[in-house]
Amino acid sequence: MSRFASQVDIRHLRYLEAIVRNGSFRSAAEELNISQPPLTRQIQQLETIVGAPLLVRRAKGIEPTAAGAALCVEARNILNLLETACTNARLIGIGQLGRLDVGVFGSAVFDIVPRIVAAFRERFPLVEVNLHNMDRATQVKALHERRIMVGFNRFFQDHPDLLWEPIVHEPMIAVVPRHHPLASRTSVRLEDLAGEPLILYPRTNAPGGFGNYLYRQFHQAGFEPKVVQNVDDVVTAVSFVSSGVGLTVGVSSAQNLRLPGVSYIPLEETGGAEFDLCMIYRASEESILLGEFLKTVREVVGPRP
Repeated sequence: MSRFASQVDIRHLRYLEAIVRNGSFRSAAEELNISQPPLTRQIQQLETIVGAPLLVRRAKGIEPTAAGAALCVEARNILNLLETACTNARLIGIGQLGRLDVGVFGSAVFDIVPRIVAAFRERFPLVEVNLHNMDRATQVKALHERRIMVGFNRFFQDHPDLLWEPIVHEPMIAVVPRHHPLASRTSVRLEDLAGEPLILYPRTNAPGGFGNYLYRQFHQAGFEPKVVQNVDDVVTAVSFVSSGVGLTVGVSSAQNLRLPGVSYIPLEETGGAEFDLCMIYRASEESILLGEFLKTVREVVGPRP
């Protein structure tokens, strides 16, 4: 298989294709900007390598033999593939082409992340952006295993070889059934939820986590939450509120879930707690594509106060 690949080079194929297309050694030589004798020698060399005549002189000009016509078809395919490969390599090298795998979770997909992806795709329409639903621990693992290039989540801790930065602060909200007495309020305090049936997120043994954060806030407010349902994500939580099961707590971007029978009320924050959405990526990553994506993120979210 390597017999011909080690002897035939791109020049042989370019010369054959030009001669067949022009029907003349002279015209092909002019197009290729070479003299006719070296062009003839290259075709003779190619015929020796292949072991068959490739061109024949006719009264109306040069025509390919059956072998020459078959080889010319494949030569054009190879030249087109080479052109595509080099073009793609150049585009990848300048961050204009490729694949970007992004880890997302929770309410981030309701507002900021779609706006970031839309802005990035407008600038780089040839880049394939794939979103993967992953919790925080899975995102960290996927980054170390190079299965994603960047992740969006909350409560990131310092991890070896990873960098993270806050991109947007979101105030907390209470989500209540539309006919609940709290629905008419312009804002509520955490203490107002004491004794109410709550749809919450499970606590975990790992540090951070929305569920852990909420339970700390409830305890600081002086009460144990009355949990009627544990769920894994905000979509399910708000769906249960819409069904009248209870109330829940989330962040402001959850308001983009337009479910019937639901009211969203600002929650008065206590203790000056920060609640940031962060992005995380490998510190050693040298991808131009990632650099352009991070630049787009910072342009979309703007400077932080």
